[in-house]
Amino acid sequence: MSVTGIDFVALQVRDLARSAEFYEKRLGLKRAPGGPPNAVVFATEPIAFAVREPLPGVELPERPGTGVVLWLATAAAGDAQRLHDDLKADGVPIVAPPADSPFGRTFSLADPDGYVITIHDR
Repeated sequence: MSVTGIDFVALQVRDLARSAEFYEKRLGLKRAPGGPPNAVVFATEPIAFAVREPLPGVELPERPGTGVVLWLATAAAGDAQRLHDDLKADGVPIVAPPADSPFGRTFSLADPDGYVITIHDR
């Protein structure tokens, strides 16, 4: 028996409503229908993504996810740069400025809980 790969990604967050709003309003993710009451699941492909309340007994450190970077793809070339410019203008912390890479234009930001999110063009 073995696993086949990542099937679902969820970040444990301090304030579910605030984090859900960030991913919806700032990054443009759409909520998936249904989902558990302690999480907001987004309609992302090919892997589902969610933000959720911490599991019982989990105390989130100041910067949860240190050492892990979640990558999210934009729909079209040029979208990463435009999104960066909008987020920066709105005061969202930018961790790494836009740069060209084998994955297209990339940049990294910090979400409300301090998770590092890298955005790239397809």
